[in-house]
Amino acid sequence: MSTHSLLVELLVEELPPKALRRLGDAFAHELAASLRSQGLAGEHSSVAAFATPRRLAALISGVAAVAADREVARKVMPVSVALDKSQQATPALRKALAKLGREHLAELWPNAVDGSDRLLVQADGKAEAIFLHTVERGVVLAAGLQVALDHALAQLPIPKAMTYQLADGWSGVRFVRPAHGLVALHGADVVPVTALGLPAGRVTRGHRFEAPMDPVNLQDADHYERQLLEQGAVIAGFDHRRADIVRQLQHAAREQGLTPTDDDALLDEVTALVERPNVLRCRFDAAFLEVPSECLILTMKANQKYFPLLDAQGRLTNQFLVVSNVRPQDPRAVVQGNERVVRPRLADAKFFFDQDRKRSLQARLPGLDKVVYHARLGTMGERVARVRAIAKVIGAQLGGPALAAQADCAARLAKADLLTDMVGEFPELQGVMGGYYARHDGESEAVAFAVEDHYKPRFAGDALPRQEVGLVVALADKMETLVGLFGIGQLPTGDKDPFALRRHALGVLRMLIERAVAIDLPELIGIAQAAFTGRVGWSPVDAELQRFFHERLAVLLRDLGSSAQEVDAVLGLAPARMADVPMRLAAVRAFAGMPESAALAAANKRIGNILKKSDAAAPGAVDPHLFVEAAERALHAALSAIAPRADALFDQRDYAASLRELAALKGPVDAFFDQVMVNADDPALRANRLALLAALHRVMNRVADLSRLDG
Repeated sequence: MSTHSLLVELLVEELPPKALRRLGDAFAHELAASLRSQGLAGEHSSVAAFATPRRLAALISGVAAVAADREVARKVMPVSVALDKSQQATPALRKALAKLGREHLAELWPNAVDGSDRLLVQADGKAEAIFLHTVERGVVLAAGLQVALDHALAQLPIPKAMTYQLADGWSGVRFVRPAHGLVALHGADVVPVTALGLPAGRVTRGHRFEAPMDPVNLQDADHYERQLLEQGAVIAGFDHRRADIVRQLQHAAREQGLTPTDDDALLDEVTALVERPNVLRCRFDAAFLEVPSECLILTMKANQKYFPLLDAQGRLTNQFLVVSNVRPQDPRAVVQGNERVVRPRLADAKFFFDQDRKRSLQARLPGLDKVVYHARLGTMGERVARVRAIAKVIGAQLGGPALAAQADCAARLAKADLLTDMVGEFPELQGVMGGYYARHDGESEAVAFAVEDHYKPRFAGDALPRQEVGLVVALADKMETLVGLFGIGQLPTGDKDPFALRRHALGVLRMLIERAVAIDLPELIGIAQAAFTGRVGWSPVDAELQRFFHERLAVLLRDLGSSAQEVDAVLGLAPARMADVPMRLAAVRAFAGMPESAALAAANKRIGNILKKSDAAAPGAVDPHLFVEAAERALHAALSAIAPRADALFDQRDYAASLRELAALKGPVDAFFDQVMVNADDPALRANRLALLAALHRVMNRVADLSRLDG
């Protein structure tokens, strides 16, 4: 059966740029999936997605004009219901076949064959059932594509749909943007389908201003991309257009010895705004460089979609790149227009910066008492007081009174920039502007860095606070959020986490681990909870929050490459000191590679089960005088020799060496279980053996729960 490429293009008004790539991919792949399910496209048919500001398109190779016929088996009913004792068709079977238009097959039973229709008895799980086998005629492309097109449009991840009227003035359609054209070509032939009130044809539109031909009469499906480029001045492929922009950006920057800012999200958005990119270099008044570079970069990227240029030292220059959608012979008018547009934006940033510095952060603090943080947790001023209390305790434990005083000062000022004009205009700069304003107010560098860094890490992979003061305030800030919101029941559920508590927890864990903070997690939770003492409607959340942290830690460790078994073994003991977790994991990984590990893990699991099932009270001290078997004496002797060494190494936090000591226990443990009956009839003997196993269990499970390595 001959096949051709299939092109489907929907021409629309300007699509939302932040959703364009997702819309283009979804349209193409949903279309292809539906065609495959109908047998019109094969599993190896290639799919190319195209997305420009004014079109969504898909090119699918190897699409048939008519799908191949296929045999379909449909279960009718169980044999026990379909046939009577003499194996003849029952009235129930006749009725079921009549609904399917195949009643005559009941008369032919058991030789129920009529052309391509057959009734067969086949296995259905543990029982048997009657199945009707028929041959379905292959779907014609026009009908199949209509189904696929309707399905693809219904499944599009449209951020917000709009309703508009069709040309008849009466009919209404809901779609992401008004559609103006539909192309459906199978090879060179138009497929007669409709979508959004539009009949399919072969005519599309190129660039609004620069298309050499308008409209573009498409030759066939395979020439779509080339014809649209040559006759329509449009680069149809999103990735091709993006790559062209990157090439032009790097070339334009390299000519000046500069580097464009790296921003994938901005690059995607700009790619979605242009059909024929043209990168131009522009300038702004160098006097604006007195404003913090973060402000200038943000206003250029967020408001104007420009790419600021950095020098070799990473400092902002007064040059930037703009991606234009036109390519005039003389680009000076475009350059001057963009330079004129950016000036008032930068002037606003300078005005905000100058105005903000007229009032100190200290002078803004009373205003925080008028800002509601949470209806059940009070104002932002109350929140700052709690963060200060937490920071002072953490600082005192980590660095004494000096660190506590610096952390208190930084925590007091950390949220004041929320009331500045700059942060009001650009919320993304909270913390960053606080650092600048703290320096302007004469605060120390340590305090300024802490004010700037206390939101870190803001996202996965973000840097941690640079100095110890910032680390203390960041811990205090995140712990206040977690303890406060957990205490009023505002927990994450499923994929919903409106307060980003998972991100806060991961930030705390990263700081505790990567900076080896010498505070146990339960203690840290206790410090934070103390700041809420007396808060009406708030409840302590020790155990619940600890579980939440360990769940987040398990995800983090698995993402970093540890196996589920290793993570389960280490976190099974709910370690308190987070900084020890990587060392414990490394020790467990080394232990798992030892030849004795499997047997010891299995024995440890067996010991745990024996101790759980024991109805005796907690085992007491081991009495060597009660030993009867040589194997129990040998195990006790080995344990007495090994336990002190393993414990000493554990106390020195040399967890790998502590676990290595356990290898010598394999022989005595195996012999014990081969030769000794733990649940002896003599109560004293049984209790003594349980005590020996309990002592062994304690030594084996100080670094990790080794039983979780079994299997």
